[in-house]
Amino acid sequence: MHFTGTVYRNPYWPTWPLLEITQGCTHNKCKFCTMYRDVPFKMSPMKWIEEDLRELAECDPDAQTIQLLSANPLAMTFDKLEPILVMINKYLPKIKYIYAATRVTDIRNKTVDELKKMKELGVREISLGVESGDNWTLDRINKGYHAEDILEQCHKLEEAGIDYWMTFLNGVAGREHSREHAVNSAKIFNQCKPMLVGTGGLTLFPGTPLLEEAQRGEFTPLSEKEMLEELKLFVENLTCDCAFTTHHTISGVNLSGPDFLARKDKIITALQHQIDHGDLDRMAAIRRNKRTL
Repeated sequence: MHFTGTVYRNPYWPTWPLLEITQGCTHNKCKFCTMYRDVPFKMSPMKWIEEDLRELAECDPDAQTIQLLSANPLAMTFDKLEPILVMINKYLPKIKYIYAATRVTDIRNKTVDELKKMKELGVREISLGVESGDNWTLDRINKGYHAEDILEQCHKLEEAGIDYWMTFLNGVAGREHSREHAVNSAKIFNQCKPMLVGTGGLTLFPGTPLLEEAQRGEFTPLSEKEMLEELKLFVENLTCDCAFTTHHTISGVNLSGPDFLARKDKIITALQHQIDHGDLDRMAAIRRNKRTL
């Protein structure tokens, strides 16, 4: 198998098999992220992809799922992506689900009809690293799109029948814009139909521009208590009929599960309990000791 660097994959999807069809990230400018900082974006050669699929066909011929790598493998245009999807179905004829994490902007270069064809070929569920629905915050962290882009592209996915996840990055607006980040993100998410909303807590990893800005006093990180208060505000304003999960960078409380609306009051109560009684010093120590996603 051709894996050209560190492998990042969604742990909530089936973790095998994995297929690298691109390397790096097309954007690679988000201020909180160093995952692909030193990896130039490029497509994997079709020769590599076919060799990998032959290998997978030998060791797992009955595979029904596959996860595409790397950062945003759906960035390529449909005419370049379609032959890869066809090839996946050729070598793995029992495939049912092709998963991929990708950027909101990667949907922009595809029509609804093209997205429908992608679904027919197996792309039925994707994860969007949205992070925020607040334009000030999106500009502040250099995401490369605005809230209206999120709405437009998510609605295209809905029309095409492709399920999608949305992520909320707790704390990324800093103390300066925390409330707006939480409330405006919920407003945008509520206008979409994600199958799952996932939340992670900002960790200022070494080498990130946001950490450097914090060290210069240009960005004020939230305390653990403030992180929980912001997350609670986001949850209070969220009305999506979806599943809800907290990622590993949310310290001290696991709120993951289906049927968010049915569990919403319990989630809010759990967050308030952490705010009032949680070991905030321990949570802060856990976050300080993290070095990478």
